[in-house]
Amino acid sequence: MTFSKAAFVLALTMSVASASGTVSAHAADTSAERHGASLFGDLKYGPGFKHFDYVNPDATKGGELRYAAIGTFDSLNPYIVKGEVGAGISFIYDTLLEPSMDEPGAEYGLIAETISYPSDFSSVTFKLRKEARFQDGTPVTPEDVIWTFETLKKLHPFYAAYYRNIEKAEKIGANAVRFVFSAKGNRELPQITGQLPVLPKHYWMAKDAKGRARDISQTTLEAPIGSGPYRIAEVSPGRSIVYERVKDYWAKDLPVKRGTNNFDRLRFDYYGDPIVAFQAFKADQVDLRVETSAKNWATGYDFPAVRDGRVKREEIRMQNPAGMQGFAFNLRRELFQDERVREAFNWALDFEWQNKNIFSGQYARSDSYFANSELASRGAPQGLELEMLKPFEKELPPELFTAPYSNPKTDGSGNNRANLRRAAELLDAAGWKIANGTRMKDGKPLAVEFLLADPQFERVVAPYKQSLDKLGIKVTLRSVDTAQYQNRLDNRDFDIVVESFGQSLSPGNEQREFWGCEAAKRAGSRNVIGICDQVVEKLIDRVIFARSREELVAATRALDRVLLWRHYLVPQWYSPFARVAYWSRLTHPAKMPAYAIGFPDIWWYDATAKKTPPKP
Repeated sequence: MTFSKAAFVLALTMSVASASGTVSAHAADTSAERHGASLFGDLKYGPGFKHFDYVNPDATKGGELRYAAIGTFDSLNPYIVKGEVGAGISFIYDTLLEPSMDEPGAEYGLIAETISYPSDFSSVTFKLRKEARFQDGTPVTPEDVIWTFETLKKLHPFYAAYYRNIEKAEKIGANAVRFVFSAKGNRELPQITGQLPVLPKHYWMAKDAKGRARDISQTTLEAPIGSGPYRIAEVSPGRSIVYERVKDYWAKDLPVKRGTNNFDRLRFDYYGDPIVAFQAFKADQVDLRVETSAKNWATGYDFPAVRDGRVKREEIRMQNPAGMQGFAFNLRRELFQDERVREAFNWALDFEWQNKNIFSGQYARSDSYFANSELASRGAPQGLELEMLKPFEKELPPELFTAPYSNPKTDGSGNNRANLRRAAELLDAAGWKIANGTRMKDGKPLAVEFLLADPQFERVVAPYKQSLDKLGIKVTLRSVDTAQYQNRLDNRDFDIVVESFGQSLSPGNEQREFWGCEAAKRAGSRNVIGICDQVVEKLIDRVIFARSREELVAATRALDRVLLWRHYLVPQWYSPFARVAYWSRLTHPAKMPAYAIGFPDIWWYDATAKKTPPKP
């Protein structure tokens, strides 16, 4: 399961409350109306809860938050593939359910007052809140929900894939919508259906201020309306977007919204690249920065505002899976269809040297697609996991059944001759022989291009390139702007890219989008690598249709193990911490949620914070 609140934010169950205060979906009739739902059986918050524990319900409202976006934008319509969508646009829309940040796999009613579904998970019904309103005062209706679902599934390949098991949506009574599923047993479908944003049908079916018919299938810079806590206040195409808080927001007093959306204005300014954006932060033109560069975190924050306390730095511990980031191969290239070639690239990466000399020792090597969680495969497969893998024994490497996956290691000295020797053996076995210092096969050189969107990453790839050069591989580094990068990525015009695959503690339908055959064929899907593997397909279904937490964990570990042993990418690194730097006029609750930093939702503006000193 994945959540999509805003592109920059670093980040289902009800019934009868028990004596301990938890709520069990499994102990109750699953067809009963509930105020939320959970993939793990119990809800932390009962039907009468006042607010989430991790918010400050008395947080000050006010102030402007300034945030840096990279690149440019040419559209305010996020529900089509065309165009570059403006940052923060999802803040104008509400969804049927709202996720909790301090419990895994839990969502509570937002637009939907209640959720209900049968025990076989063949459908889900949402009863809408009568007070739900769009920003023009129009009530949110079942017709809006149905139109949104049908439109998004038709227009956007992500929604078509994510909701492909939803057969239809139908109005039930005066104020409810039922979604009927094409398959039974998918425990996640009721909740991911609840992630559906609800768009105003009347707005998109009407004409704009110039009398032209609106077309949701096209890009637009006309500010749309939603039902969310913010509306668009100002737009400077390609340069900035400003959102203002809706003072009479219909959901502001709901338990799921108390203590949230505290800034009066959210301003997104666009910068050409991350280096310029960091300089803007140092110059007090940006209020908060989530730092992704270990070197920058270690050496880049020695400036006056940090030293005198006007800028704070925090490492916030996250308990959710780290997912996987790596050098992803394009399997559509004939070169990378050989597993031995892909594995050889991993033997050439000297992570230990890089971590010591480039990352200041801040990272751990990723050895799982679900690192930092119980879902990560470990040891040799046993029990239920082994049972799931046994039918594919002839199709999988024998080592998969006898040993845990592990990345090649070095002593960090920079002398990785033994690993390069193993890489050379693999390339030789794949038919890539050295001729005059270059790997050749069928008269063609082994040549690859690393396509990068961030020039800062060149310093990371450069030492890797040196190792590949020693193997006789011709390597080119190419950094392009974000628009060109995304275009080439969507159209699969690349050899190797840096790609990340975020995961939750409740994996499900999104695994099809990451690794499924249908997604591999579709331009713009998340299956950047181009994986189409029948073993992977079957294990994805085991994940999606798991009937218990035990079965889900076993299926996820089995899938993880196969993805690792297929060498679809060269794993990179991760940190269990979110590194955040911010000007002290921003503040957050003392007790942060376990699975997100909650920015900007639960942060607020502190007018009493230390001010910038006057110029001498």
